Amino acid sequence: MVQLTCIYTRGGDKGKTSLGTGKRVFKNDLRIIAIGEVDELNSSLGLCRVSLPAEYQPLFYRIQNDLFDVGADLCIDDLTKKDVLRIQTSQVLWLEETIDFFNKDLAPLTSFVLPGGSVLSAALHLSRTIARRAERALVSLQAESPLNKEVLIYLNRLSDLFFVLARFFNDKGKSDILWKPGESQ
Repeated sequence: MVQLTCIYTRGGDKGKTSLGTGKRVFKNDLRIIAIGEVDELNSSLGLCRVSLPAEYQPLFYRIQNDLFDVGADLCIDDLTKKDVLRIQTSQVLWLEETIDFFNKDLAPLTSFVLPGGSVLSAALHLSRTIARRAERALVSLQAESPLNKEVLIYLNRLSDLFFVLARFFNDKGKSDILWKPGESQ
């Protein structure tokens, strides 16, 4: 378990940070950028949770914990290293089951959805776009360094879940704002 007694270490004062293996890399390393995107995504979920009904808090708590697992997976740049935390297929399957559960009562879409409707829905759309950005960062990283394939799949499904949840929390899609091509208000 992690124990932090001193928040500042001065270790990053020259623009470098440590991976989970102890290897020092610059803070603009693609791996650190990807980890930072996942951290931002997790923070955006904290904002979502402020408006979230109590019955859905455990769902978001699990996702936030899984995002720490994603960060732990990414901070070990050696895929051959054993006994490290890695995102598992079971976590991806859980996301798919969760998407199906929340999507089952939503009406099929006839157009693209504009982000908004409610504060929670707008925040979920923001989280969705941050997840997509994190996914793009992982694709860039993957071009230069091997990754656990489940991490990329997990983030892809997570952005899909946020889209479905944004609709769900818009009165099960009834308050969705649909795109109307060429129409200005």
